Amino acid sequence: MIASITPITCNFPSSPNNYLHSRISAQKPRTPVRTPNFKTSIPSLSLVPTTRSTRFPAFYKKGHLQKCRSSLNTQSSQEPVLDKEAPLEAEPGENGNGGGGGGEEEGRDWTTSFLLLVLWGGLLYYVFNLTPNQTPSMDMYLLKKLLNLKGDDGFQLNEVLVSLWYIMGLWPLVYSMLLLPTGRSSKGNVPVWPFLVLSCFGGAYALLPYFVLWKPPPPPIEETEIRKWPLSFMESKLTAGITIAAALGLIVYAGLANGDAWKEFYQYFRESKFIHVTCIDFTLLSAFAPFWVYNDMTVRKWYDKGSWLLPVSVIPLLGPSLYLLLRPSLPAVPVSLSSTTPGGE
Repeated sequence: MIASITPITCNFPSSPNNYLHSRISAQKPRTPVRTPNFKTSIPSLSLVPTTRSTRFPAFYKKGHLQKCRSSLNTQSSQEPVLDKEAPLEAEPGENGNGGGGGGEEEGRDWTTSFLLLVLWGGLLYYVFNLTPNQTPSMDMYLLKKLLNLKGDDGFQLNEVLVSLWYIMGLWPLVYSMLLLPTGRSSKGNVPVWPFLVLSCFGGAYALLPYFVLWKPPPPPIEETEIRKWPLSFMESKLTAGITIAAALGLIVYAGLANGDAWKEFYQYFRESKFIHVTCIDFTLLSAFAPFWVYNDMTVRKWYDKGSWLLPVSVIPLLGPSLYLLLRPSLPAVPVSLSSTTPGGE
């Protein structure tokens, strides 16, 4: 039994080279492996719509597709490729045309409108229910004196109060110069002029409903309309110059008042309903003015050169009046105006 076992070590050849040669020659020859021809096996890359209803990503819809070729520079002559300038069919409902319901709601910021509506309602509730009303007879007397309905009875009106009264008379003119040319709503059924007329008596309390309903961009305006009343008056540099001169004079007049006049005015603010409501009105008009300056600036395509006036417009009355004096006239911009907005927004 031991004699029939052949030792393994005796079968190895004496040289490694001879061993490898014998192993290779003993194997059966194999069929050589063909290297795949990538030029025939890999088709050219192209964007080909299979049917008419092929849906493309959103970022292809607003531009054009270009031909795409493989890196091997091969393309089958039987494969159609979209031309470079072939337009794509828009989906229904896009851009507000056709189904999908994107028309009237597009560009509408309902959050801002809702917040402004809440602000307006809260202000009216505060004015009629929470404002101080300790001197109603004094309020009527001051109002008659400011309207020159009372003769000279020896009572001298507070200088700060007189300045505030005439400043409130200038605010409707400033807002008319900002809203009539470029602040009109794109909805034709929401005219701006009734709110501007009411602002002569109600101030910001009358303008806030228009701010709620306002929707940019403004409708196109013809050059012939600019030459007619009231746009010719609102666009006049003479009107803007008189406005800023009056605003500067009133602010200086109030600033030169002594400390006793300011203390008396503060006492009026704490006790008088009339003066308290007027001060809130002045604050609201001053707060909303920079936005309408920005809107007018973007519509006139003057933001690059006039952006430095935005922080200046924060100065009550004087800042917006300075912008109205320096802004370019409407004939210097395209006849058909369109807002770029925050933006816009």
